[in-house]
Amino acid sequence: MIPTVVWGTGNVGRAAIRAVAAHPALGLAAVLVSNPAKTGRDAGELSGLGRPLGVTATDDVEGVLRTRPRAVVYAASGDVRPDGAIEDVGRALRAGAVVVTPSLYGMYDPAGAPGEIRDVLAAAAEAGGGSLFVSGVDPGWANDVLPLLVSGLGSEIDVLRCQEVFDYSTYDQEEAVRDLIGMGHPLDHQPLMLAEGIPTMIWGGQLRMMARALGAELDGVDETLERRPLEETVRTTMGEFRAGTQGAVRLEVRGMVAGEPRIVVEHVTRIHPSCAPDWPAPPDGGAGAHRVIVEGRPRIEVTVEAADEGENRAAGGNATAAGRLVNAIDWLAEAGPGLYDALDVPLRPAVGRLGKR
Repeated sequence: MIPTVVWGTGNVGRAAIRAVAAHPALGLAAVLVSNPAKTGRDAGELSGLGRPLGVTATDDVEGVLRTRPRAVVYAASGDVRPDGAIEDVGRALRAGAVVVTPSLYGMYDPAGAPGEIRDVLAAAAEAGGGSLFVSGVDPGWANDVLPLLVSGLGSEIDVLRCQEVFDYSTYDQEEAVRDLIGMGHPLDHQPLMLAEGIPTMIWGGQLRMMARALGAELDGVDETLERRPLEETVRTTMGEFRAGTQGAVRLEVRGMVAGEPRIVVEHVTRIHPSCAPDWPAPPDGGAGAHRVIVEGRPRIEVTVEAADEGENRAAGGNATAAGRLVNAIDWLAEAGPGLYDALDVPLRPAVGRLGKR
C-alpha cells in the first residue's frame, strides 16, 4: 500500500479522499485541512463517503510531512493563492512525495512552463526525490488524453476542438464564480480569469502538448471572448444574480498552425440556462458536459457527462479530475523523481475496482 495524504477537502479534495479509499494500491495516511472546524473530523465524514475511514483531519502540515508520505494529493486552491500553492507543493516534493495536483495551471505543460516556477519545483523534486504531475478535467484530461485518443480514430484532421459547456448555478465555489469569472458583476468589470492573457496562461500549455503529440508546430496562440448579460434576475445556490450583470461567458484559446486555428479550447459558461440560449449547450439539456469535436474525415464528436454527489455535474467533473490524479499515483511511484505531464502518464483501466464499493 502506498501511504497517501490528501491536502485539502474542498470540491476536489472530497473526491480525492473517496478515490484514495477505493484504490487497491493506496492507503489514506492523513488528511490536511486549514479550516479549524474540520480538524479532528473523520475523513469519511468530510468526503461524504458515508462510512468512517479511521483517519482524522489535521492542520499540522509539518507533522504530516515529517512522516515522509509516499504520495500527496494537493487539492488546496491555487486560483487565488498561486504562490502559496507553489510553496506547499515544493514542501511536499522536498519531503520525497509523489505529488499530484490540479492547482498549478502553469505546470500542466512542464516543458513550456515559466522558468521561475518550473525551476523551483524541479529543484525541490531533485532535493527530496519527489515527483510532480499536474492535471485535472479542464484543463486536464478533457484537453489532453481524451482529444488525442479520439484524434487517432480519423484519417484527416482540420480542427481539434475541446469544449466545456456548463451551467454554474449549482457550482459550490462562489468566490471563483463571482470574482474570478465575473458572474453577477457589471459587464465593464474586469474579472481575473477573463483578463487578456490569463486564458492562455491556463490552457496554452495543453494546446502546446496536443500540438507536440500531433507532430504539429504552433506559430501562435490567441484568444476570443464574448460576454452576455442576464435579461432577468435569477437566484441560485450562491444567491442572487441581478438582471443586466454578466450571466454568460464564451471564450476560446486557439492554437494557430500556419495562421489558422487548428487546436481550440472553448468554454461556454452560464450562471443560468436562460442566458445566451443560442450558444452551445449539453446535448441532453443537462447542467454540463465536456465535448471533443474532430472536424475532419470523418467528423467525430464525443461528449462526456459526469455526475456525483447527488447527480451534480460540477461535482462529477471534480471527481474525474481527482480520479485522473489519484489513479496515476502508483505509476508515478514506480517512474522515479521528476516533473511529468499528461503525455508521460498513461490513463489506465480501474484494475481491481469493478463491482466493489
